Amino acid sequence: MLQAVFFDFDGVIADSEPRHLQAYQAVLRRDGIDLSREQYYERYLGYDDVGLFQALMEDRGLAIDGAKIDEWIAAKSKLIESLLSGDDVLFPGAVDCVQRCAAHVPLAVASGALEPEIELVLGHAGLRNSFKAIASASDGVRGKPAPDLYLLAIAKLRQFCAVDAGSSIAIEDSHWGLEAARAAGLRCVAVTHTYEAGELSGADLVVDSLGDITIPQLEQIVRDARANPRS
Repeated sequence: MLQAVFFDFDGVIADSEPRHLQAYQAVLRRDGIDLSREQYYERYLGYDDVGLFQALMEDRGLAIDGAKIDEWIAAKSKLIESLLSGDDVLFPGAVDCVQRCAAHVPLAVASGALEPEIELVLGHAGLRNSFKAIASASDGVRGKPAPDLYLLAIAKLRQFCAVDAGSSIAIEDSHWGLEAARAAGLRCVAVTHTYEAGELSGADLVVDSLGDITIPQLEQIVRDARANPRS
């Protein structure tokens, strides 16, 4: 009954959140703006680049025009490309988990990262062909916790196969992502790469590693969902 699996990218497949923070800090520091690790993880991690810069400026009471944000995004993109090029970017178990899932059902990425960043890491890891579709910040839809990225990923995957959201699983690492996936009608698995289990309420299953995820577990989540649909 399991029809598809949707992977978040940053914090799920790629251990990239510390690298994104490093890039944000470097770009903002040039204009005298500080962003601490605590602030990033507590307030801004769920945003894409545009959303983070806009929210940060609003929180700080700073008036920044669109041209400046475009400048920051371009500078951050150059930095993050180099930071994501190493061999140690993927979380342990990521390759095996992706390949295991891809052997059973179609896969897609639904991420607030830019598509070139996703393509870079997946290509370097030999995983790009495991995914039939990618929905990303490059598509210009609202970021998480809005459901738009997952709805777009579902629509893209439907170009290749039949996909019912209620029979599909999203793998996430944050409450923003879980909220987005649930709003799109997906069942959810959360991995404690970024937050502790207690902060990931709303997931049907919480695991400590991608290596802990099995196809029978995912199929059982779908069966249970069919037997006990959400109100």
